[in-house]
Amino acid sequence: GTQWYQARVREAVVSTQSTGGRNEYLETVKAMGDKYKKRKFGWVWSFAGEQDKLEESLELGGAGYPALAAVNVKKNAVLHHRGGFSKDSINEFLQYVIAGRIAPSVLRKEVPKLRKATPWDGQDGQLPVEEDYSDLDDIELEPLKTEL
Repeated sequence: GTQWYQARVREAVVSTQSTGGRNEYLETVKAMGDKYKKRKFGWVWSFAGEQDKLEESLELGGAGYPALAAVNVKKNAVLHHRGGFSKDSINEFLQYVIAGRIAPSVLRKEVPKLRKATPWDGQDGQLPVEEDYSDLDDIELEPLKTEL
């Protein structure tokens, strides 16, 4: 049979999404993997930007995250999931993939090898600390002199 790989990318660990929300997405992916394990789909899960070359080659992320695509490297084809990220929606998408009811797009770029990634520790990430520039408000600048 034809070998399809499911690539799923979601927003970065540091986001407005809670750890519980990310775990819910992971559970959805795991449930679909279990349901379709006889199909021998390969699954890739990554944070947005972590595998940027893969996202670029699959044209993922332009419509936001989470994003899901089915890829057939041998046929140079990609199918993009356009629905919500729920078990029902993904199940419907995968049924369409299996039945050949979605017209694939041609992969415009070669699918790169995946980079080694740091496993998610299950915790919320931390936003970078912003610099405090409030002390610069007291500085008086001399007007610029312009010569004609």
